[in-house]
Amino acid sequence: MVADRLRFPVPNPARPIMKTRILALTALVLGASMVPLGLGQIERLTLDQIVAKSDHAVYAEITDQHVFRVDHPVDGPELYYTTLTLEGTSLIDGTPMTVDVTYPGGFINDEEGVYNSEAPSADDVRVGNLVVAFYKWTDNMGGDVAANALYASHGGLYRTVPGPTGQVVLGRGEGYAVTTNRDLASLRQAVASIAEEIEKR
Repeated sequence: MVADRLRFPVPNPARPIMKTRILALTALVLGASMVPLGLGQIERLTLDQIVAKSDHAVYAEITDQHVFRVDHPVDGPELYYTTLTLEGTSLIDGTPMTVDVTYPGGFINDEEGVYNSEAPSADDVRVGNLVVAFYKWTDNMGGDVAANALYASHGGLYRTVPGPTGQVVLGRGEGYAVTTNRDLASLRQAVASIAEEIEKR
């Protein structure tokens, strides 16, 4: 676990637009390669589809978070990415695991960074949160950044909260892999079952 609880910095809306440098990024859709869907869109996915298209799913605590900058001769300067360290267990087979997942956007400090409208919210990615995450390896997220990319941006991350019979995964509504709130145990069973069926094909 990480002693210093890092928080995801957010831009001050009162600051002039030139300082904040808001970046409207297209949604990440990670299949065989990254394919933008268009401004402000997230790939609509069922649970079966996200399990099939992602490399893995994990239930874990966010134990660390850091934002880094890439200046690239082709893709351009000032590309910002956020990496979350997740410590938990595989949703597929229960194996303990630690994995870093990355998504575009983030702020190194109050002045340096970019906002990505398709990134998870600051509340979703606070260190200490317990989350379900789907991710897929990509060789180039932009700027030659190779990483486990959070699948479908914020559509691949789901917060969990304590419930009367255990952890509850918070659904995001129609078009997301987890549409409604459901207990973690049932989601784990569903993901494992889908993965097993995929393996048989």
